[in-house]
Amino acid sequence: MTWQGAFFGAVLGLLLTHNVVGLLLGALIGQMLSKGAGGKRASSAAVPEVFFRATFTLMGHIAKSDGRISESEIQAARHLMQELKLGPEQVGFAIDFFRQGKSPGFDADRAVEELRVACGTRQDLMRVFLELQLRAAILGNGASGAAHTILARTAEKLGLSALEFVHMEATLRAQYQARSRSQSQSGATYARPSALADAYQELDVPASATDPEVKKAYRRQMSRHHPDKLVANGLPESMAEVAKEKTQRIQEAYEAICAARGLR
Repeated sequence: MTWQGAFFGAVLGLLLTHNVVGLLLGALIGQMLSKGAGGKRASSAAVPEVFFRATFTLMGHIAKSDGRISESEIQAARHLMQELKLGPEQVGFAIDFFRQGKSPGFDADRAVEELRVACGTRQDLMRVFLELQLRAAILGNGASGAAHTILARTAEKLGLSALEFVHMEATLRAQYQARSRSQSQSGATYARPSALADAYQELDVPASATDPEVKKAYRRQMSRHHPDKLVANGLPESMAEVAKEKTQRIQEAYEAICAARGLR
């Protein structure tokens, strides 16, 4: 179904760009590819369906792993559905799959293996899947205890190294901590120590990075999110403002780091 292709594209767009522009572009491209497949490549067309089902069944399984599902875990799943811009029909399917995953007879290993086979050698898709699970788990119960054990085993079964898993988890936790600080500190600027850490996070570079590494990270992020480049690649003009806001944050983060380091 075309909505599954749109969902799949939206997930990739959101996680690769971390903004609504990527989500919308990904959904559009996914829907177009789904329509264009027309059943010619059944195995490829099946990937979005397997991905969608595995996403929410495993999410339900992880939420129930400690014996009960808390309100925060339910809200985390719903938040993810909203972030992915799922329509009423898709939300209905997602909730059904979530319930299947929390049932006692659910075979999580089989679901993960089915996803691994469907994705084949496309490690990027499996990383996206794991990131979605980590996002929901961190928001739900902090990805602790039994949930963390399942996540680590899932990463291993998908062929991701323990180092990759640790790095992904640490990055996501840092992003959510930075988001929480920005929401609680109205009017906060990058001049504060905690906000300066957020600036490094914005550039996706550690505070220990050398000056040349910071400059390289800044150029990479600006190139990736520059509105003119996105428009040239097919972004509707009406959405360019969102990309401008992203590049403005990148610019402000870079300027704050330069000021702290005495760079020109």
